[in-house]
Amino acid sequence: MAAPVLPASLVSTEWLARHLGDDGLIVVDASVIGAETAAGFRWLSGLDDYLIEGHVPGAVFADLLEEFSDPAGAYSFTRPDAARLERAARDLGIDDDVAVVVYDSSIGHWAARLWWLLVSAGFDRVAVLDGGLSRWRSDGRAVETGFEPPRSAATLTLVPREGFWADRHEVLAIASGETDAALVCALPPSDFRGETGRRPRRGHIPGSVNVPVSSVVDRESRTFLRGEELEARLRPATDGSAARVVVYCGAGIAAAGTGFALRQAGHSDVAVYDGSLDEWAADPTAPLVTLV
Repeated sequence: MAAPVLPASLVSTEWLARHLGDDGLIVVDASVIGAETAAGFRWLSGLDDYLIEGHVPGAVFADLLEEFSDPAGAYSFTRPDAARLERAARDLGIDDDVAVVVYDSSIGHWAARLWWLLVSAGFDRVAVLDGGLSRWRSDGRAVETGFEPPRSAATLTLVPREGFWADRHEVLAIASGETDAALVCALPPSDFRGETGRRPRRGHIPGSVNVPVSSVVDRESRTFLRGEELEARLRPATDGSAARVVVYCGAGIAAAGTGFALRQAGHSDVAVYDGSLDEWAADPTAPLVTLV
C-alpha cells in the first residue's frame, strides 16, 4: 500500500477530492463544538454532528476532548503522553504506512491541534484541510452521514520532537525578560484586553502581543491566509529580534491555529503553551495585564 504524497502541510479541497479513496489515505474529522448550557459554557464532542449532519466521505472521527487529551490532566485538553497518543492515533487507523488529512467544522484550529500533536510526536505525513468542512461543503462536494469504522492499524513509530511545546517555566522566563522569545496570545482582542473571558482572572500574560486565530484565516472561506497578507497579520509576533515564538490561548487550541499559521509562513521555532491561561490564571501569583 503506497500512501499519496502530501504536497504540503496544508492541502486544498481540490487535492483531497482527487485523492479521496486512495489506499493509505486517512481523513480525520477533529471537530469540537462550543455550547452555552444551563451550567455555563462547555466544549462538546463534534461526534453527533459528524454522524447526523455529515462528514467528508470516508472520514473517521477523532475525539479531541477525551482520546487525544489526558483525562488525568489538571486542565482541559491537556496533551496526552506518548503512549496515549500512539493508542489514540492507531485507533483511527494511523500507522507508519499512511498519510493523514485532518479537518474540522470551525476555522481550522481544532485540526491544527491534532496536526500539532502528531507532528510534535514525529509523525510527518499529516496535513490540514484548508477551509475544513465548511469549504468542502461550499465547494458543492458530497458528504456522508453515519459512522465510518477505522482501518486496522499496524506499527506506528513516534519519536517526540523538541521545541513544539512550552511549559509555565519557559513562559514565566519570557514574561520576566530572562528568555528572549516572542509571547503571543491567540485569543480574541477583547479577551486579550481583559474585557471578556471565561476565567475569574482576565487579561494577558505580561509582554505578550495579540494575534487572534481568527485573524489568520479568511472569514468567508475559512482558509488560511497566505503571503503578504498573512505576514501582515503575524507581524506583531515576528517584528522583534527573537527567533522563538510561544503561543498561548485559553487551553492550547486557538494557539495551535495561530502557531500553525506561523509555521506556514516559514517560522520554524514555534511552540504552544499547553496549559495556557487555564493554568496561568489559576495561579494567583502569576501576573496578568488588562487594558480596560
